[in-house]
Amino acid sequence: MIGAGRCGGSVVAAMALDKIRQPADLRELSYPELADLAGEIRDFIVQAVAENAGHLGSNLGVVELTLALHRVFESPTDAVLWDTGHQAYVHKMVTGRQAGFENLRQAGGLSGYPNREESPHDFIENSHASTVLSYAYGLAVGRDLGTNHHRHIVGVIGDGSITGGMAYEALNNIGHSKQRVIIVLNDNGRSYAPTISNLTAGPTAREQAEMDHPSLPDRITEKLSHALTDIRLNPVYVRRQRRLEQFLRDLPYVGQQAEKSVEAMKAAVREFLQPPSFFEALGVRYVGPVDGHDIAALEETFRNAVELSAEGPIVVHVLTQKGRGYSPAEDDDEKHLHDAPVFDPAIGPPPAVVTGYTQAFAEAIIKEAEADSRVVAVTAAMPGPTGLLPFQARFPDRFFDVGIAEQHAVTGAAGMAMGGLRPVVAIYSTFLNRAWDQVVYDVALHRLPVVFCLDRAGITGPDGASHHGMYDMALMAKVPGMRVLAPSSAEDLAAMLHDALTLADEGPVVLRWPRGTARHVSEHEVGVGLHARKALDGTNSLAILAVGKMVSEAIDAAALLVQHGIDATVWDVRSCAPLDPEMIADAAAHGAVVTVEDGIRDGGIGMTIADQVHELASTVPVQVLGIPAKFLPQGSADDIIAQLGLDAAGIAAAARRLLA
Repeated sequence: MIGAGRCGGSVVAAMALDKIRQPADLRELSYPELADLAGEIRDFIVQAVAENAGHLGSNLGVVELTLALHRVFESPTDAVLWDTGHQAYVHKMVTGRQAGFENLRQAGGLSGYPNREESPHDFIENSHASTVLSYAYGLAVGRDLGTNHHRHIVGVIGDGSITGGMAYEALNNIGHSKQRVIIVLNDNGRSYAPTISNLTAGPTAREQAEMDHPSLPDRITEKLSHALTDIRLNPVYVRRQRRLEQFLRDLPYVGQQAEKSVEAMKAAVREFLQPPSFFEALGVRYVGPVDGHDIAALEETFRNAVELSAEGPIVVHVLTQKGRGYSPAEDDDEKHLHDAPVFDPAIGPPPAVVTGYTQAFAEAIIKEAEADSRVVAVTAAMPGPTGLLPFQARFPDRFFDVGIAEQHAVTGAAGMAMGGLRPVVAIYSTFLNRAWDQVVYDVALHRLPVVFCLDRAGITGPDGASHHGMYDMALMAKVPGMRVLAPSSAEDLAAMLHDALTLADEGPVVLRWPRGTARHVSEHEVGVGLHARKALDGTNSLAILAVGKMVSEAIDAAALLVQHGIDATVWDVRSCAPLDPEMIADAAAHGAVVTVEDGIRDGGIGMTIADQVHELASTVPVQVLGIPAKFLPQGSADDIIAQLGLDAAGIAAAARRLLA
């Protein structure tokens, strides 16, 4: 295992990695050479993430697993699919993209997820979890109907993705239809935080101590379990088992009873030795667990799985260590350096701390929970990034992490609200898209007091198209009875959360805020309730109505416009739904109006503002600025905002064009 100071690798190791341009190159290496290569790959990943930021722990944990997969399967003839895609750095390296890591997650550079435009080895751009088994099912159907020529379909699901409900839906369908899919369950006991699942959760401290010093019965059980796994992976055994089952079935008079007796005995053994018999109840053969860092054992298991998959789906349970080989990642108890900013590889990243709006939320929710015992916090496998770890420490009985299961999180919160609680659901903006049906029909239809707190709203930057929080305002503003609030400062966020918990008496409320630093303002610059706030009082020539993060850009734009003789009024919209009638009336009294939001333009808040302004003054021109309806690649958030004309210079330019 490498330590914090090994980054860079030896000259010999570097030569080994330089020779890997395609998966076939791996098949020429001996196991000692593969061990050296694995060490260098880990050094490479640490260095690349240290320079560009990115997902670290998950990729350090899948090095041997990835090498074994690409030695046994022949991508892209065999489709190897990754869920989630943030564990695919090693896959990218061995499929010819090592040079691209110099610009990892930068504009025009290598994506942090699989990307169909980058390589024929990338089949799905999978950055939202728990979808791979559905993709695998569909690809297998296409293969069997002759519309594609993949031999084997391999779905690698891990880093907590198995906790998502969609994975179970697909698993049930795959088992029922007997599709020939090979499922690799990469079990590292983690998603972002520890995985919330009995199928994959790691041992407790007491269980770990017992494993470190097993009793004689435990040692016997362990050996028997491994022996049964070896037998069940042996195709010869499987064929003989099938013949035995047929023989028993054909016995006169007692055939059916004899077969059921054998099945009952097998089920009892599985229940005793292999808790994940859950898979087999769904019609999916289960083998494992297998050491995910033993390449030889992995290869043997995968080869046997290929032969066994001729009879139907099979799941190979692989145990890996997230952050393996890099001591700062191994020692990170919270997330094993799941992701990391730019850092010094010799010492590792600094301790993760929440900042900006997230920090303001973390402090505000504790304050509200201290004042109201009904307040509970719900998240979907993201307690750290959403700022809920301090809440969890302060109120452990009122904190609920449901795993990567956004739909369940929302409807579970609905049930809590029905039960008299005040649930606050903290989640990334992009991930709430997955629970749209639940927001509308399980929460809003019942007018339940649920408060949604959406982090990473707007343009998020280096994680690319799948992570920009573009849709939340446009979608949530269309939900009957939903109130949508957007703070423009840390202080306003705290005030909004307090108000939201009261507003929730009449139904759900959404707060949304961006990633990164937050403005700080005086108490006289904080709004209240559903009212907008006039940030600058100008002449009646131009009104700029800005949402959330865009307020600071609008104020800066007003300063630029002064240089051209334009004295603009600036409104902080604050309440996106419903809009403040006083703000609309004031805007309609101006000669022109510009709206600016860091959400999708079409059907967004600006268009609603324009409609309401025109109801009062149909001749007032309104320029609506927002995010276009297209997928935006990764890059610096500030650069993307500038390219879209949403920064101060872009707003000022749009205003001058409108007035001209």
